[in-house]
Amino acid sequence: MKNFLALFLSLFFIASSFAQPSNFLSRSELGLTLGQMYYIGDLNPFSPFKNSQWAGGLMYRYNIHSRMAMRISYLQGRVEANDNQSNNALLVNRNLNFNSDIKELSAGVEFYYAPFVFGQKRSRKAIQGTAYLLAQLGMFYMNPKTEYQGDNIELRPLGTEGQGSSLNKKGTYSNYQLCVPLGVGAKIQWGKNVTVNLDLTIRKTFTDYLDDVGSSTYVNPALLEESNGSLAAVLSNRTLDGSIQGYRGNPSTKDWYVYAGMMVGIRLGKGPRCTPMR
Repeated sequence: MKNFLALFLSLFFIASSFAQPSNFLSRSELGLTLGQMYYIGDLNPFSPFKNSQWAGGLMYRYNIHSRMAMRISYLQGRVEANDNQSNNALLVNRNLNFNSDIKELSAGVEFYYAPFVFGQKRSRKAIQGTAYLLAQLGMFYMNPKTEYQGDNIELRPLGTEGQGSSLNKKGTYSNYQLCVPLGVGAKIQWGKNVTVNLDLTIRKTFTDYLDDVGSSTYVNPALLEESNGSLAAVLSNRTLDGSIQGYRGNPSTKDWYVYAGMMVGIRLGKGPRCTPMR
């Protein structure tokens, strides 16, 4: 977490170095966000907001002009899923579960549907607001674990699909992965120095191991136990019927996670009025 926060601050200072000094603080905001995070993947292929968990983070925004702002975000939350909650008998029999902390740092832009000039009201009675699109590029930390006999066990070091051995050509996956947050939202200005956002953002990832499930088949348990240990073999195949020929996952799709939340931003200065670029 300390590394991600240090990178967040570094990006903040880099952004400030490119801004006009006299106008930087008046165009800048720092904010807090709070909302819900959930995951879509092999253990939850269809159900939005199922097993959603609380998440929150920090935001820095630089209002470039009336149609665009740059946003740097740090987000921390948790995702989880359990086959025993599924309505699909095939998944219930698979009997897998996972949970993972998520720590994400991302940067990108907000594109506004209507002109939005922070610090300036259109009239005394009206509250300025707009809808927007959000596009970012980020990196996140994941560490899939599973509940087993009362313990929360890290899955990556075990290699439940033979990772780290000759049984799997893909090798061991990383705890650090790239993501592409894409979303929509609505934003209003409250007074001259506060903004309030509501947004929904999906995270396209490039890994199928957020849930530690990437293969369609099970590794031979005897060979897996020999190469990666007995615990890896036990946690690889937890099927209720004991079958080693069943369905484990879908290797043709990657995992996703989604965040929906509210964010409050406060302007850092009261400098020159932000006027729209033409």
